[in-house]
Amino acid sequence: MKRVLFVLACALVFYATVPAALAQSNNIAPAGTELTNGKTAEQGKPATPPVTAAATPLAPAGAGDATSDAPAKTITTVPGDSSTPSEDPKATAATPKSNPAPIDPSTVYRVGPGDVLDIRLLNAGGRESTLFMVMAGGLLEYPLAGEPLQVAGLTPEEIDKQLTAAVKVYENPEIVVSVREYASHTVIITGLVNDPGTKVLRREAVPLYVVLAEAQPRPEAGRATVMRPGGQSFEAKLADAKAMATLVMPGDVVTLAALPPAPPQFFYVGGAVNSPGQKDFHQGLTLTQAVLASGGTTRFAGSKVKVSRQFAYGRPATTEYNLKQIEAGKIPDPVLEAGDRLEVGRGGW
Repeated sequence: MKRVLFVLACALVFYATVPAALAQSNNIAPAGTELTNGKTAEQGKPATPPVTAAATPLAPAGAGDATSDAPAKTITTVPGDSSTPSEDPKATAATPKSNPAPIDPSTVYRVGPGDVLDIRLLNAGGRESTLFMVMAGGLLEYPLAGEPLQVAGLTPEEIDKQLTAAVKVYENPEIVVSVREYASHTVIITGLVNDPGTKVLRREAVPLYVVLAEAQPRPEAGRATVMRPGGQSFEAKLADAKAMATLVMPGDVVTLAALPPAPPQFFYVGGAVNSPGQKDFHQGLTLTQAVLASGGTTRFAGSKVKVSRQFAYGRPATTEYNLKQIEAGKIPDPVLEAGDRLEVGRGGW
């Protein structure tokens, strides 16, 4: 019995001391022990603050959004800027606008001094004159617009916009501007034409053939030389359609002249003809014409003629013709070329 009581007493002492020992070893106050001014009520010594392990946070504090595997965006804050931070530190470069297509000068007219404009105000019902001349300085005096407007170098459409903005008498003025008389764009035409002199252009540029049609070129005219302000010049043959489409500008001087004479061309005749040798050649010359130009055949001549022609590759080619068959119409009369050599054979050849 004594042994049993001793074991029970040891067990009670053990259960009473173990909780306190565990609390001191873990720096945690035992349950039911109050802390007063940082000291334990039981020991009267300062309580050592509990040591807790700091865990690495998985997300910033206050981040309630769902996590993502995508890389974090770089946020740039500009000092002094209260606007929302930009996600890209470099401003996106503005896309350059494409250059407008060049205007064809043959489709537009820019007003100049001396031109007479027809300005119609559709809001007004009066019969006042609508014609106004552009003055020497390029100014236009339109009474309803107030001060004179500088209109030199503007198209009628651009002048329309300026007048619409300047007229204050009507709330929504409706203005239509057109050119009644053209005077500021001119060219001079001289030379082999029936109507030389100053010609007025109704566009910024006009094809050469249009200007020449008004001047009426003479039959012997074959080329046009255009002198441009600044010393530039070019030449165009009247028979060249592409060259005649070249644009003529205001201030140009056009001179028509005959084509330079072509270098002389010849053909050569030998054999049984009355006048052999070098003969003048012209386009369209036939074999029988060449024989006649050589004085005709002699009484010893036969009917055969050899025509030798030098080709570009260097070797001559010879073709034989029968004069009697040509004269009878059995074969065509061949057309010769410059430089051909004819040999009229003798009878029995």
